[in-house]
Amino acid sequence: MSEQTEQAEHGVGEFTLTGPLTAEPPAGYTAPEPDEKWTFRGGFAHVYHGQGNRGIVRPVLLADGFGLGRSDLTRLHAGLDGDFPLLTELRRRGRDVILVGFDERGASVLDNARTMTEAVQRTIAERLGSARLAVGGLSSGGLVTRYALARMEHEGMDHQTAVYFSYDTPHRGAHIPLGLQAFAHFIPVPNDFARQMSSPAARQMLWRHYDAMTGQNGIAPERREFLRRLADVGGWPRLPRVLALANGRGDGTGVAVPPGETVLRSERVYPGTAFSAQAQGREVVVAELKRRFPASEKTITTGDLPETDGAPGGTLRSYGTLADALEKAGAQVDLRHAETCFVPTVSAVALRDLDQQKDLYLNVADADPDESEADDFVCSSTTTAHTAVTEELGTWLLDRLPDTP
Repeated sequence: MSEQTEQAEHGVGEFTLTGPLTAEPPAGYTAPEPDEKWTFRGGFAHVYHGQGNRGIVRPVLLADGFGLGRSDLTRLHAGLDGDFPLLTELRRRGRDVILVGFDERGASVLDNARTMTEAVQRTIAERLGSARLAVGGLSSGGLVTRYALARMEHEGMDHQTAVYFSYDTPHRGAHIPLGLQAFAHFIPVPNDFARQMSSPAARQMLWRHYDAMTGQNGIAPERREFLRRLADVGGWPRLPRVLALANGRGDGTGVAVPPGETVLRSERVYPGTAFSAQAQGREVVVAELKRRFPASEKTITTGDLPETDGAPGGTLRSYGTLADALEKAGAQVDLRHAETCFVPTVSAVALRDLDQQKDLYLNVADADPDESEADDFVCSSTTTAHTAVTEELGTWLLDRLPDTP
């Protein structure tokens, strides 16, 4: 029995945190065959011509987002063409869709930006006519495209892009609960969850990162370096119109996760392990981690942080995903809050930093729109899952893509 329990504890980490765009496609779903497939250093693309087009005429490039391992563009297509058929609608309007994937989604934003640069250049070379591009990305894919376009401008390369758009992109940082990050490394064997939390992209993107080597949490050195490199190329592309979409609400209403409340507790497997929602204050306990094999206990605390778990923003099923893994391993689970904020609204629309409670919970309508680094932005009227394509957000984007020259 103890051997089975040890195997159960060791096997809990074979999962990653993902959004709805990487979910298993509905039964019977078949993605259309791409009109073209391209290969780049570090990535690849599927090209779908717009209705009535015999080649690339009005291109829209869309980069995949945060994850672990190689992009699955079939799943991405299904997610983008689900409840609101964004890709179908783009093609119906005569726009050519170019989905860009990466050999490693968890690679450095700077590395995947080189792949995106090749995709932009290939699109320009293959394009029929002179219609300017729309280039954007989902989640961290928005950071990849932001850096790629800014770097091209900085180096005098003509990206011929009229619109840059980001879809729930963490321009000011993303949030994964620090207790949850610590648990990834508390599992005493190598695992996918720990690899995802330690990936270059996670270290660059997360507002606060748990360092498994020191047991401390703070701003990762890789994030500081990424922000420096981004500033070196101007921070943003300056030639295209910049659009930003947020899956979170803009009225200051967050996720219903009361600060300090227990959100998840496990027994039988990692017995006594419990997680609490981030609260304000010094020496705030966010996780009590306990395991049997080998026996160990660890308390995870934070200090002087805002109430990030329940902040307005696009959500990730963070605790719910861990609860599923624990239950699969035989644990008795008390899950009270499955979802937490992943990309705060003020981050997605590049309006405020996340350090202060008043900024994190800002009613966007009370702010001067010129504060945002985007030229135009939209927030969801309801809290939605990170990168979920809704009719509200999809229609807003469609109506703002560039007209033909």
